[in-house]
This record gives sequence, structure tokens and C-alpha cells, in this order.
Amino acid sequence: MFTDESGEVADLAADGPGADPAVRALTTRIAERLSIPLARRDATARRGRGRIQSVPYNGASDDIDLDRTLDALAAAPVGPERQIVVRERIRPRRAVLLAVDVSGSMRGERARTAAATVGALAGELADDDLGVLAFWSDAAWLARLGAGRPALALVDDLLRLPAKGLTNLAFPLELAAAELARAAAEDARLLLLSDCVHNAGPDPRGLLAGIPRLDVLVDVSGESDALLGRELARAGRGRAYTVRDHRDVAPALIDALAP
Repeated sequence: MFTDESGEVADLAADGPGADPAVRALTTRIAERLSIPLARRDATARRGRGRIQSVPYNGASDDIDLDRTLDALAAAPVGPERQIVVRERIRPRRAVLLAVDVSGSMRGERARTAAATVGALAGELADDDLGVLAFWSDAAWLARLGAGRPALALVDDLLRLPAKGLTNLAFPLELAAAELARAAAEDARLLLLSDCVHNAGPDPRGLLAGIPRLDVLVDVSGESDALLGRELARAGRGRAYTVRDHRDVAPALIDALAP
């Protein structure tokens, strides 16, 4: 259903009374488990995936760029080790904005799925920029891109938001386009977690021009519109993933964020 309704950015301070202690304890454990960054083989945390580039030798790679090395030695033939140039795969810095649908109650499996998504992204993007936007018919910023807020603080804020009735998918797309436009990262994208049951605001499919890439996690734990989720992902040059519970989140994100 499409309407002329326009959303507003809400003040996060005007939130609900807080989550049920049992719900908070469980979601906290899920977020903690997934938010631990993966161990890296060496200090070059960004290296190993991405485009091949020529970089100064750091003791890790043995793929010498002979032409660049000879040029460097000719220019400064002192300290030969410092002039060796090798080829490595360099992953560009990433900026990922997560838009989380809180239009229904953040209880049960929906709360666990949201916590798993925030936790997994916080772990994967430990050296990159993560932003989180909660939305219903309106929206609230939990973290702007690059704010560096801990995963558990983000989960707490999500659980404290009151349940809202309507879902306006168009409004977070508009906000995301503006936020991603100011991102300095070469790899910038939007990740949408929603049941995609759009029942307020204009058709979201026409609002993707300013978003570099959109991947959609379609929460099918209740009523959902997987077809709209797939259409949005296709129009946003990304992929759609069906998420039945929080266990489906990590495999979907590994695939979505793969280079």
C-alpha cells in the first residue's frame, strides 16, 4: 500500500520503558558472541581481499612487483629492503548503513534477529564504518556512519524503542541516500533488515538512485513480503536473503559483504 505520508526523524531520547530483562539478556548474549572481530593473520588487517595493488614490502607477501621495485631502487639505492615493492590484495574501507525495521514488537525472534545483525556487523566492520537507523513510519538514528558505538549499546537502544504499527520503507531509503553520499569509503552500501510489509509512504522502489548498493534481509518469522524485498535488492544492485531466525543472519552477511 502506497500513501502520501512522509516520515520524520524522531528523537531517540523519546523512547519506550525498556526491554523485558529476559529478552535483553538473551539478545545481549547473541550480540556479544557475534561482535568479536575475526582474528587476522598479521597487522595488515585490511589486506587479503580486494583489488591487487602495489605496496611497500612488509614481510608478508612474496609477489614482488619487479618494475616498481627497480624504479624505487634507481631513485633511492640506499636501504634496499625499504625499496622492495610487492603486490597484495587491498580491501577498500567500507561504510555500511544498517536500517532496522522496528514497526512491529521487538520481542521474540525479531529481537534476536536484530541483535544478531547488529552484533555480526559490529564484528565484521571493526575497522570500517557502521551506522544504524531504526525505522517504522518515522525513523531514529542509533548511530551515524563512523560514530563507533559498541554493539551492545546499539542493541540496548533498539530494544528501548516502542513498538510502532506502520512500515514506511521509503523514508529510510531517503535518509540512507543522504548519509551514504557523505561517506568517504570506496565501498558504501545500505543493508535493510525488514519484513518488507510496506504500508505507509510512497513506493520505495523509485528511491534507490542515490544508494550505491542495497542488500535486503527479509525477516520471514511473521507476516512478510519477500517479493518486494527481492525487487528492492535487484533495483539496488544487491541481493535479498530470507531470514527465518537469528541463526540465518551470519551466513547471509558473509555472502552479502564478500568482495
